[in-house]
Amino acid sequence: MSAVERLVGVLGAGDSSARLRTAMTVGAEPGLVEALLVRCAVEPDFFVRDMLTWTLTRQPVELTVPKVLAELQAEGAQARSQALHTLSKLGVPSTWSAITPELLRDPDDEVARTAWRAAVVLAPFEEREALAAELVTQLGRGDRMVQLSLSRALVALDDLIEPYLQPALTHADPAVRQHARATMLLLRDPDAAFAADVDAAKRIDALGPEKAGAQTAC
Repeated sequence: MSAVERLVGVLGAGDSSARLRTAMTVGAEPGLVEALLVRCAVEPDFFVRDMLTWTLTRQPVELTVPKVLAELQAEGAQARSQALHTLSKLGVPSTWSAITPELLRDPDDEVARTAWRAAVVLAPFEEREALAAELVTQLGRGDRMVQLSLSRALVALDDLIEPYLQPALTHADPAVRQHARATMLLLRDPDAAFAADVDAAKRIDALGPEKAGAQTAC
C-alpha cells in the first residue's frame, strides 16, 4: 500500500467527528496533498471537507496549487467544487485564469456556485467587468439558493454590475427579469432578505414599477 493510500484510509476512517479530528491533526508529509484531494472528492461531511481545505492551505503552495488546478478537470462534481473552494482560500492571484467560463457555467449547480464565489475573490480589478458580463448570463438559473449565490457574487462586484443588469430587466424570460430585479434590490440594500427581494421583483415584473409601488404603500 502506498503512502497516499494509507493516508486516504486514515482520513476516511471512523465517523465524521473522527475524520474531522484526523484532518485537523495531519501534518506535512510526502503524498499528503494528493491524499487530501482524493478525500475531498468523496468526503460527504461539509465540515470535514472544509477542514481538508484548511489543511491544504497549510501545505507548500508550489506543491498544492498545480494539483488543485488539475482537480478542476475532474469528472466528479464534488472534486471540481472543492478545488474551486480551495483556490479561493489559497488566494493565489495567478490562479484566476483557471476559472474558465465553462466552470462559471458548469451544469452542476454546486460547482457553478463555488466558481462564482471563487471568481469574485480572485478576479483582478481589470477583469471584474468581464466577470460581471459573464455572471449575468446565469441569471434565472436554478432554485432560490442558487439564485441567491449568483446575486451575492454580482453584488460583491459593486456598482459596476448595474450596466450589465439593466438589459436583463427587460429579458424575454420572466425568471431572468425577476432575478435581475431582485439582484438590483439587493445591491441597493445588501442587508435585505433575498426572499423578500424575489417576491418584490415578481410583483414589479407583473404590475410594473408604479402599480407595484402603490400596492406596497397600501
